[in-house]
Amino acid sequence: MRPLQEIILKNKLTIRFGLIFFCIALVTFSSEAQIKRPGQLRPVDGSRSDQNQNPEKRKSDTLGFEKRDDLADSITISYRYLDSITSSKLDSSINDYGKVFTVPTGYETLGNNGTAAFPILFNPVLSSGWDAGFHAFDIYKYSVENTRFYQTTRPYTLLGYLLASEKEQVVGVLHTQNIKPNWNAGINYRLISAPGTFQTQNTNHNNYRFFSNYQGKRKRYAAYLVLLGNQIASSENGGIRDDNSLSDPTLKRRLAVPVNLSDNAELGNQVYATKIVTGNKQKEFTVFFRQSYDIGKKDSIIINDSTTDYLFYPKLRFQHSIKYESFSNTFRDPMTERGVTSQDSLFYKNNYGVALNTFRPINFQLQDEWKIISNDFVIKQFPQTKNLGQYIEAGARLENYTAKFNSYLNAPNLYQVFPAPPRYKSFVNVVLHGEYRNKTKNKKWDALLKGDFYAAGENLADFNAQAMLTRFLNKKLGDIQVSFQNVNRTPSYIFNGNSSFDMDTTSLTKKENLTVLTFQANNPRFSLMVRNISIANYAYFKDFYHSEQYSGLINLSQITASTANKIVGHLNLYSDFTIQQTAGNTPVNVPLFYTRQRLAFEGNFYKNLNLSTGLDISYNTPYKANNYSPIMGSFFPQDSFTIRNLPRLNAFFNFRIKSFKGFIAAENLNTVTFTNGFGFLNNNFVAPHYPTPGFLFRFGVQWGFVN
Repeated sequence: MRPLQEIILKNKLTIRFGLIFFCIALVTFSSEAQIKRPGQLRPVDGSRSDQNQNPEKRKSDTLGFEKRDDLADSITISYRYLDSITSSKLDSSINDYGKVFTVPTGYETLGNNGTAAFPILFNPVLSSGWDAGFHAFDIYKYSVENTRFYQTTRPYTLLGYLLASEKEQVVGVLHTQNIKPNWNAGINYRLISAPGTFQTQNTNHNNYRFFSNYQGKRKRYAAYLVLLGNQIASSENGGIRDDNSLSDPTLKRRLAVPVNLSDNAELGNQVYATKIVTGNKQKEFTVFFRQSYDIGKKDSIIINDSTTDYLFYPKLRFQHSIKYESFSNTFRDPMTERGVTSQDSLFYKNNYGVALNTFRPINFQLQDEWKIISNDFVIKQFPQTKNLGQYIEAGARLENYTAKFNSYLNAPNLYQVFPAPPRYKSFVNVVLHGEYRNKTKNKKWDALLKGDFYAAGENLADFNAQAMLTRFLNKKLGDIQVSFQNVNRTPSYIFNGNSSFDMDTTSLTKKENLTVLTFQANNPRFSLMVRNISIANYAYFKDFYHSEQYSGLINLSQITASTANKIVGHLNLYSDFTIQQTAGNTPVNVPLFYTRQRLAFEGNFYKNLNLSTGLDISYNTPYKANNYSPIMGSFFPQDSFTIRNLPRLNAFFNFRIKSFKGFIAAENLNTVTFTNGFGFLNNNFVAPHYPTPGFLFRFGVQWGFVN
């Protein structure tokens, strides 16, 4: 590496760690004044102190130490999501690392933490209105919807760190505290840096979020604020050229396996390799602010002579939310920097119909940029006093969109030396929405009716209608729920002819219609979900860049079940099962059967040691898994390649000591082979020409601090 590049890399590393240590220092400083310090000096005004009055205490204080009181570190902390009517406690369980890992359980990536991912259980886009269409990296993003608003009696900090094979690292920081009893604020930060096992597969994601919620002293006024950003950067290699190369004894070092894009990149992986030469970049910035004011019945409780706790039971609420979003998605292949090879030219020509000039390479780039401002006005009425779980809501939302489309390529089969001029688009949407919710005081019934309708604008006649009914039986049997959802939506904008990514220059105009019927049963021992999804006019990519709408009706049935069973003593078995099937030949390809089994030795030992260790096995039946288009950043159906994998075998050792959690995993033990010598080279596949890594070792920690 050249000296200048080394300097830049070191500076980036210093900046990132500097940010992390700044957050830790800020947490320490903010709580310093709340910590009782031993051995205090005599007051300078000469007044008698407690030390003078108590000789024994003065004697112990001269040692400079004070016995720690564990109760002083106790904390009451809860959180809830925006628009949720129930609060939740922090999860202290350690038996499933998938709950804290950046790739949730049930998702598959292209082989590296941070690369494009898809769920095993098919889940379509169930939202009406405008949608950009880029969802392959959603699991790595912060959003307003997944923001937690906390209430805590003491400042709380959670630090997380993950180190894995191939120099993969994840850093996470959470700090939240109540500035006042009625005002909480906090910050999130996360860094994902993973060079990857195969060439040109490095990822680097940065997420940050500031959140705050406030309630007035009289409990009439409330406010919520969220400020967040996501920077997603993922290199794309187009998959490996030849699947047989994995069994080549000269290519045991997987970085040497030839790939379809950027194959002439420098071999090797670096810690915090932030430079994405060829790949996808997404940048998002969001500011959300909500205010509400209630009219209703006031009350109060006198705690003592100087303290009064004010109560308020709203009957009518006026609410306004404003949201600003900026979003950009870019695919870039800077061939002026790395040069274009015959392999690159062949990949673009065969898959995208683009003829590249190998003698005068340019920067091949597609980019969509969006800016969105929405104002939402709501009136909410509470029919029953002292029951905030029952309300009727009516509202209207005005959405303003502006877009800019940049590309260095206007149409297929055309090579341009100069970039095409940018194109612009602006439009508005007017949305009417309403909701009825009734969670009864006895907590046994919970009913929901909710709907959005696009009354005017670009997405005219889009709608989203939902209904849900839940019945709580008892603590042993849990609850059962039935739900219905019908969505009429304009196809995502990636299928619109204006988008830089619609390379076949056609627009899909028929609205998709999705109907979902669901039954669920949940209790401490097992959970069951039966769901049926029907889709008309399904929009999808039929190959690497051609868009299509399916003329028939797609009908998909799904059954999932999870159980937790004690086998003997400290030995427990956690089982997950999924069955899903489509009727007929449709563009939705899913495995018929998927299962995950965790055999764990668990228990509490030596008073404070909580332990969970064992084996984690997952398997799905062979199926024609979706292929992946690097430029579109999207998966698409194919019918020529069947994925047949061995069961995936991982070993794990998880433990918790008070607020400290440790996670150790040995993954992909199933890839072991003795052909051409010992090694973990029998790779599985997640998509055509996208193998999973061999053996991976992960070590992670989470440490919660009460300040």
